Amino acid sequence: MQWRIKGLVQKMLGYLPAGEQAHYLLQRRFGGLRDFKAEFESKVEDWRIMVGHFLSHGFPVQGARLFEIGTGWYPTFPFACYLGGARKVLTFDLNRHLKRELTLACARQMGSHLEVIASTCKVPIADVRARYQRLSETLDHRLDLAGATGGVIDYHAPADARATQLPAGSVDCVFSNSVLEHVPPEVIDGIFRESRRILAPAGMMFHSVNCGDHYAYVDRSITPLQYLRYSDRRWNFWQNAFLYQNRLRAHQFVDMAQRAGFLIALNTAHPTPLRLGQLATVPVHPRFAPFSPEQLCITTVDFISRPDPALPA
Repeated sequence: MQWRIKGLVQKMLGYLPAGEQAHYLLQRRFGGLRDFKAEFESKVEDWRIMVGHFLSHGFPVQGARLFEIGTGWYPTFPFACYLGGARKVLTFDLNRHLKRELTLACARQMGSHLEVIASTCKVPIADVRARYQRLSETLDHRLDLAGATGGVIDYHAPADARATQLPAGSVDCVFSNSVLEHVPPEVIDGIFRESRRILAPAGMMFHSVNCGDHYAYVDRSITPLQYLRYSDRRWNFWQNAFLYQNRLRAHQFVDMAQRAGFLIALNTAHPTPLRLGQLATVPVHPRFAPFSPEQLCITTVDFISRPDPALPA
């Protein structure tokens, strides 16, 4: 599909009373949700990578109090963390996107990943299976995430991650996956400040950011860097209720975390020959002149940060 067609369709749907449901149905029929199994598998792999980063920094999922930003249409990360032995998984979303049919499908698919979850989290498979049995038996009767997980998963939507009302120091880890690229910069600043407040002194923040042009997923004629050719004014025309992209570069997310009082423990951002070559074909708008080619071309970053103990909470 030509990316401009998708952008215009989404923009029009954003103005219709039933636009959100129509958008969801289009995603199921033609978009990223048309192959649910593949979409789910990619999310499980993202979760596995995240937990690998956790463990490499001495942070186990088992027994942890986790806070997710951006639940989405189905709770892959909360389910996997619950099965891996998390003590609590709070999951906040600005809008109540959770869909019953996708949540049930997610739970069913989890059944074939129990050994992966056990080995990734380094917990006994018997414990994972017992938790999964409770999850699946409860969801067969009602969509009750808290009831199905013994109160471990706590879903909040609509909810603002800048103002959680949680006690200070009550969370061990704040995380998100492919969310921050869709959040206005000033909101990210607020999220990071609130994250630092609710994190325990030894806690950490993890974000995986896909900061390339998402229209490239539907239009193979463009690259993930094509949106760098536009001014803010022209690009704002293509923003819509279902696909907002802030166009922040990878290093900017990390810099914002540092300004919010975090020390960076992991930063995977690095330029690649492929992206540098793609960037050479894009007439970059002067709006991005302050950035080097290496900064501009990076389209993914995982980073871990911890509260700076030298700064007040």
